[in-house]
Amino acid sequence: MRGARAVSDPFDQHRRLLFTVAYEMLGNVADAEDVVQDTWLRWSAADRSDVADPRAYLVRITTRLSLNRLRTLRTQRETYVGSWLPEPLITSPDAATDVERAEDVSMAMLVVLETLAPLERAVFVLREVFGLPHAEIATVLERSEASVRQLARRARQHVHERRPRFDTDPAQRQEVTSRFLQAAEGGDVQALVGVLAPDVVMISDSGGKAKAPRHPVVTADRVARTILGIVQKDESQQLEYEYTELNYAPAVVGWRGDEPRAALLFEIQHGCITRLLLFRNPERMAGLARAGTRAIVARRSPDERYAGA
Repeated sequence: MRGARAVSDPFDQHRRLLFTVAYEMLGNVADAEDVVQDTWLRWSAADRSDVADPRAYLVRITTRLSLNRLRTLRTQRETYVGSWLPEPLITSPDAATDVERAEDVSMAMLVVLETLAPLERAVFVLREVFGLPHAEIATVLERSEASVRQLARRARQHVHERRPRFDTDPAQRQEVTSRFLQAAEGGDVQALVGVLAPDVVMISDSGGKAKAPRHPVVTADRVARTILGIVQKDESQQLEYEYTELNYAPAVVGWRGDEPRAALLFEIQHGCITRLLLFRNPERMAGLARAGTRAIVARRSPDERYAGA
């Protein structure tokens, strides 16, 4: 019909879905973006006359590309210096539309998914997160439906046994985070210990490219003293910390100018911080700058910094 609005390309309609599939498969923003770009290249070159279901077709391409890349990444991670953590994703309100089913991209979930074999991870993401039928997943992975059901059952049990649970009440999370930040800024060890669970764990991802513990730090006293040591060093480097949300968890990002130099994500349960994830590898925080974090995070004066944080 003359003057009618052109129908948008199926790739554009499903781009957010494809990014989420790739991100949950890979745990890396840059690699997920690359996979989505490669999916578009294949889609643009494909003969679409025989494509009955564009969404299924695109998910199939994205999943297979992600599997290939995941196998390569797992080899690279074997030589990674220190702990390797999934790359954080901004999930403040303005960025929430960047992913579908955003509740499934929590850092806790991604850390558990890292322990699955590649095929198990693919099946879990497609089945448990996106609800694809076993038969469709079998087509995507070129496996029998019986094999897919077995992989799904094994992956579901594995995730259920290892996935930690955290407080979801925003007010409580904000209150705990505010107490932590005030204690850290004030250099108060005892106040910091008071907001940490006795068996708290801090895991740092630096890749050997920044100063950070290469092994997990355990117990409230050790974690508190380690945090204060890091804060003192960051102050000497004149980092500016801003409160934000990463993977739907409270977090702070430390900036030097427009470059993110550190990020700290809090996992909270029963009013205490049970796990801290510290990101120090600048290469693995590049996505924060690309996503325009500084335009999203609400700026606060020093007096307002912890009000409602």
